[in-house]
Amino acid sequence: MTPVTRQEVLGLYRKIFRIAKKWQSASGQIEETIKEKEYIKNEAKTLFRKNKNVTDPKLIKQCIEECEARIEIGLHYNIPYPRPIHLPPMGLAHKQGRMLRHQEKLRKISKPIYLKSHDEVS
Repeated sequence: MTPVTRQEVLGLYRKIFRIAKKWQSASGQIEETIKEKEYIKNEAKTLFRKNKNVTDPKLIKQCIEECEARIEIGLHYNIPYPRPIHLPPMGLAHKQGRMLRHQEKLRKISKPIYLKSHDEVS
């Protein structure tokens, strides 16, 4: 990892914890705010630790983009949890053989960047 990339990653990590420190839930309830703050901190720790040994520059760039996307979406919608995608179940292909594999491939491709690591951790 280059020094510039390392600084960028550490900057994102600090930014997430600053956001968690100031976070207010949309409902305004103290219990909900505390729960969401803890979720933000735990999710950041889990994902950063999971990816700490990544050395491929392309994969590092993808992780940085995912992090930035999740920060922006979380701040915009005031929801710390990843926003779900809505695809009809098995709605893109037939349910047999090659078509099923094609369906799974289309689902994988259509997954937004901010959800790439969420299914792996959760």
